[in-house]
Amino acid sequence: MTIEIPKIYQLKELTTHLDDIKKQGNVVVTTNGCFDVLHLGHLRYLQAAKKLGDILVVAVNSDESVRQLKGQNRPLVPQDERAEMLAGLECVDYVVIFPELTPIKLLSKLKPNIHVKGGDYKLEQLVERDVVEENGGRVVVGINVPGKSTTNLIEVICKQYNSS
Repeated sequence: MTIEIPKIYQLKELTTHLDDIKKQGNVVVTTNGCFDVLHLGHLRYLQAAKKLGDILVVAVNSDESVRQLKGQNRPLVPQDERAEMLAGLECVDYVVIFPELTPIKLLSKLKPNIHVKGGDYKLEQLVERDVVEENGGRVVVGINVPGKSTTNLIEVICKQYNSS
């Protein structure tokens, strides 16, 4: 059964929608990632990102791009389900799935006021920084919740499974 979630958009539709939102003076914040297994670190990070503006857009890597980034055993959760889970969070206004390995193409179209990445990154590492700044936005390195990552969660699950 497929459930329609009005927060989930295709890139072209979202770009038009965000143009209208920005014309009304709203600050658009974007972030991107795999969000393979949603956990507390994701929630706190997204809540902090939302506080930076009026509208939070979460760009989710497609299944194929996650495989290329994380390996053939990932993602554990399909892209449509990851998008729906994110759309269900109160702090998330819009979700879009993108197929590329980096969000550069997506951000060149969305032109956010602010783009946020997790606290485990350094500003100079972010390949998307130039495209955001060229379009008048700024990049912010967000919070990091130590020990709360999908990789750590998978490791804990594997240890529990192997010890039983």
